[in-house]
Amino acid sequence: MNFEDNLKKLEELVSKMESGDMKLDDMIAAFEDGRKLVDACQKDLESIRQRIEKVTKDGAVEPMSP
Repeated sequence: MNFEDNLKKLEELVSKMESGDMKLDDMIAAFEDGRKLVDACQKDLESIRQRIEKVTKDGAVEPMSP
């Protein structure tokens, strides 16, 4: 899955958990799944950050003119 898919799934899990309609066992499983999704999103964001730093460090990107 990509970042957007992981984030959407995470948002859906949080919404279900906040609804208060889940049993405790289901809530724990959802929390565990959510933690995995958060880790995947953070990994993707770190990779993106590194790519941006490399591009800007190499001077390959010029600022956009207004």
